[in-house]
Amino acid sequence: MSKTLNLIKTNASNPKVWIVAGITVAGIIVVAETRRRRKKAMIIKREDFGAFMERFELIPFPQPPPPAAELPLSGLTFAIKDIFDVKGHATGFGNPDWQRTHEVADKTAVVVTALLKNGAKCVGKTVMDELAFGITGENKHYGTPTNPNMPSNVPGGSSSGSAVAVAAELVDFALGTDTIGCVRVPASFCGILGFRPSHGAVSTIGVLPNSQSLDAIGWFARDPSILHRVGNVLLQLKAVEPRRGRHLVFADDLFQLSKVPKQKTVHVISKAVEKLSGYQLPKHVNFCQFIASNVPSLKGFCQHSTNLQNGISALQALSSAMVSLQRYEFKTNHEEWLKDVKPRLGPEVSRCVFAAINNTYEKVKSLYKVRTEMRAAMQSLLKDDGVLVIPTIADPPLKLKKGSSTEFHDRACALLSVASMSGCCQVSVPLGEHDGCPISVSFVTYHGADKFLLDTVLDMYASLQEQVSMASNSAPLPDLNGNMDASELLKEKGNAAFKGKQWNKAVNYYTEAIKLNGTNATYYNNRAAAYLELGCFQQAEEDCNKAISLDKKNVKAYLRRGTARDSLLCYKEALEDFKHALVLEPQNKVANLAEKRLRKLVS
Repeated sequence: MSKTLNLIKTNASNPKVWIVAGITVAGIIVVAETRRRRKKAMIIKREDFGAFMERFELIPFPQPPPPAAELPLSGLTFAIKDIFDVKGHATGFGNPDWQRTHEVADKTAVVVTALLKNGAKCVGKTVMDELAFGITGENKHYGTPTNPNMPSNVPGGSSSGSAVAVAAELVDFALGTDTIGCVRVPASFCGILGFRPSHGAVSTIGVLPNSQSLDAIGWFARDPSILHRVGNVLLQLKAVEPRRGRHLVFADDLFQLSKVPKQKTVHVISKAVEKLSGYQLPKHVNFCQFIASNVPSLKGFCQHSTNLQNGISALQALSSAMVSLQRYEFKTNHEEWLKDVKPRLGPEVSRCVFAAINNTYEKVKSLYKVRTEMRAAMQSLLKDDGVLVIPTIADPPLKLKKGSSTEFHDRACALLSVASMSGCCQVSVPLGEHDGCPISVSFVTYHGADKFLLDTVLDMYASLQEQVSMASNSAPLPDLNGNMDASELLKEKGNAAFKGKQWNKAVNYYTEAIKLNGTNATYYNNRAAAYLELGCFQQAEEDCNKAISLDKKNVKAYLRRGTARDSLLCYKEALEDFKHALVLEPQNKVANLAEKRLRKLVS
């Protein structure tokens, strides 16, 4: 430093030296200040898990004087997604170009005011996926909120910051919006409760639209009693209602999409209701076959097969209709702004927006017809006391910065389309963990039965968590081995039943053969074929896994597992199976055609 000073003294008369010195000092100050701000930002981000866009306080309305009862949400704090208007603040919609090109709001959203009037305090706005597109929770501009339970994985979106704020215990509850899963997915990934009400049940005045026929105001909570209290306020429900009986309806075919063992989902719920009064024996349905028969307009959206009764084709068609409806209405709402501003968008969102803006929509009336028929079908299935039980989402949270594949998106949307396209209310309920990832199931009931559903969660929650604890400590039963000759006879009986298209009887015979001899790959392979005919794809995949573990060169097992995985929308895994079959049998036509089709899908 002394050498530098001496140099300046020696050349003090030279103005260029002073300019250089000034620039150097200014540069040092700027670098130091930048580092200080980054460090401060990192500290803040660590403190709030990157959940918040903006911190502020909206003070609740004053408590009425005695003898009036205390306000129902008194003492609770909440956060709101950056899609709700707050007077004096610009609503950002998850994108800086949107915020830059819009004025500050002159009114606060109706739903936020309702919460303030009932005693809750708002503490800020949370990060969201840009323009409410996306279900991963990643945001190129503001960063991705950290999933408190799985920091290396996405939190789910688009209401990512709101879910993280609740899961990290920064607030008691938070508001989000749900179009095609934007509350349900982050609730599942963050291991908390998430409620999507019946479409139109909560006011959207002062909320930016993505797709108004699908948008619903939703909320998150850790505690079912808080979820219930918030629901009573937002839905303006009566405090007391006569208790009704309930019956759960398990969508067995949809649980095949989930890789979580049924012991940790279906079994847990079944055991939980056994101990509760007012619950009828659970029913089991093939949900896809039901909607294929009761939503005739879906035929116009079936992509890969004209037979809607085939596997989950009906659900894929419903998902296709949902995505088309979202994109059509998004284009109607925001095309002009997008073309005028040309905003900077993250790659995933950019693809969605590009598809929405550049598509032509020829089946618009059919989209709304599917929605009407789907709502009527759900009412028919559930009557006035039914609760449909489905997985919230098929796959665990993705790793950060990996991007979502077509497979992940298709499997997610298949399940999420049920409530979005019917307008029914749905609640995502955490059920512990599997392989270190959160598990959740969803309860869905008919449009307008929001109080019934909230009451159901409140009623079941403690019993569910007790069963979760028990299931996590239990182990599956081992296979049994037995007499070889008897098992061969049972296999032949199974083959005869299969040829006679008596699929259930064939499964029973093969199962008995496996009990006697659990080391024969053919028994598992044959049972897998019968399961495929019944549309039980997960069971077929499991049998093929066993067959391949016993016989690595079993071509039929690879073909059948590939078929099962393809039907479960696991395209990459199915592709590998058909490739393996071609290695073992290069001229196999079935494998060759399937491999070509799946390669296009995956790419």
